[in-house]
Amino acid sequence: MTETHEIRSVLVANRGEIARRVFRTCRDLGIRTVAVHTDLDADALHVRDADVALRVPSYLDGDAVLAAAKEAGLADGGAIHPGYGFLSENAGFAAAVTDAGIAWVGPSPKVIEQMGRKDAARDLAVEAGVPVVPSYDIAEDPATFAYPVLVKAAAGGGGKGMRVVRAAADFDAAVAAAKREAASAFGDDTILVEKYVERGRHIEVQVLGDSHGTVVHLGTRECSVQRRHQKVLEEAPAPALDDELRSRIHASAVDLSASVGYENAGTIEYLLDASTGDFYFLEMNTRLQVEHPVTEIHSGTDLVALQLAVAAGEPLPFDQSGVRFRDHAIEARIYAEDAFAGFLPQAGTATVVRWPDSVVEVRAQRASTPRVDHALESGQVVSTSYDPMLGKVIVSGRDRESARRALVAALDDTAILGLTTNTGFLRVLAAGEEFAVPGGIDTAWLDRHDVPAPDPAPARAVAARLWLDANTAATGPFAGDGFRMGAPAAPVVVEFTDGTVVLPDRPRTVRSNDSVARVSRYHVELAHQGQRYVFDRPDASADHGVAAGDGTVVAPMPGTVLDVRVAVGDTVAEGDVLGVVEAMKMELALKAPYAGTVTAVGAGTGQQVALGAELFVVEGESA
Repeated sequence: MTETHEIRSVLVANRGEIARRVFRTCRDLGIRTVAVHTDLDADALHVRDADVALRVPSYLDGDAVLAAAKEAGLADGGAIHPGYGFLSENAGFAAAVTDAGIAWVGPSPKVIEQMGRKDAARDLAVEAGVPVVPSYDIAEDPATFAYPVLVKAAAGGGGKGMRVVRAAADFDAAVAAAKREAASAFGDDTILVEKYVERGRHIEVQVLGDSHGTVVHLGTRECSVQRRHQKVLEEAPAPALDDELRSRIHASAVDLSASVGYENAGTIEYLLDASTGDFYFLEMNTRLQVEHPVTEIHSGTDLVALQLAVAAGEPLPFDQSGVRFRDHAIEARIYAEDAFAGFLPQAGTATVVRWPDSVVEVRAQRASTPRVDHALESGQVVSTSYDPMLGKVIVSGRDRESARRALVAALDDTAILGLTTNTGFLRVLAAGEEFAVPGGIDTAWLDRHDVPAPDPAPARAVAARLWLDANTAATGPFAGDGFRMGAPAAPVVVEFTDGTVVLPDRPRTVRSNDSVARVSRYHVELAHQGQRYVFDRPDASADHGVAAGDGTVVAPMPGTVLDVRVAVGDTVAEGDVLGVVEAMKMELALKAPYAGTVTAVGAGTGQQVALGAELFVVEGESA
């Protein structure tokens, strides 16, 4: 019989929205909360949410996190929740936690080692009779493979260390890039090679086990809307599955989990071949998933509360017959990236942040009210040091179509100024006819299709009216909130309703229909239906940086220079790679604009560079 014990304190070995999410349930349960933070996050929202906060040099420093837990007194009635990413699937860290007498909110270190690695999990799935994707030995001659193939990291997840290879000539380069990314993200560059299914749907099952031998599923999710193997929209339940297929997928997930004695929350991921109806085991995530809120809404559960109960040795409060499914739920991930410019990562100060009005309770969501899990507020600096996800907007409805419409409305009501996010892209995607078709988008759809940017004309019309009203409602050097002695007028945050403008006593942000704006003398920055725009007066002076066509290559995003392949004096051909910049899991090759000679190299390998920094100059042959 498993011994139960009370959990009185919980340290979350993570940051951002997932730390805040765990703290919310802990507060509901009367459990003391402990945050860890780096210097960069010293004043972050998750730090302010916690009862106690302790500094660590890195969220990947397991020794420092464990030392912080001991300092906070967790050796007596405490637990560590790893969230997702960072140390969440690190079996060595989990073992160190339990060896220190602290409860680990997750499966045992042995199961993490078995199922947290894609190669070991694949072997166990085969033993359990679960179908797996056909694979190749990486040591074999790639010329003998049937292309396309997928190379992917054996450790970790989140789309890191994955590349689709369509020809043998590209295999070695793809493996090298995947190994480099996997080593950086997980400290393990082991790579698997599998058949790549062109028209696959990503279906997953939430499982939950306790230490008393019970394993249940909490239904399916679909996460097929992906960009470069990174999930964008998720929903529960997975649509367009007949009852027989859904039951087989459920049974497969429970059987595999039970075969390894799985405890706590986990997710079994499958690839469903849309052309044949066959499904294949992909991997198991031995942690809470980013998309767990849609399952909580669909199943009426609080997964974090259940995780804590299992970690305390308690049995699950229900068996499979006690799970009651309800509304359809959809989640959209808000990222700091410019989706209409190659998904380039963005950084800067989020000057204005407006999230939709939302509920606080995990399970008590009304169909018309969004849930928002986030860690971003007005005035916060967004850097490229961590994952670009800023928050998640989750909605539900009686059926999928009502949930989809609710998502469009919630994204209309989301506004972030100061830096560009993918909110407008998500809004266009959610409102599009392709997503409206249940199961109509496969995992490679976004890689094959360009989602059209919204027409800026309506936003431009709103901006023009705002500028006119703001600059005629009050005049003179002391008008409005923008006056500053010896400096240009500061931007004014404008409140507007039905086309009128009110200049408040001090800058603040309010809403009008689908827009939020900041207005200054020469510019209007506007978020309209989720999309951020910056409109300039025609006579506004602007520094456009390097003139087009002069051979200067600038950083297209803030990030780290991974590689510099040329030196001053080198001769290059048009399209030759000069260097590689990386930020937020994206690598971008910088190429010579034309044939010529390299006359300047402005950065070295490992250097942090800002958006627009001059990195290379190529003088054309005709110069």
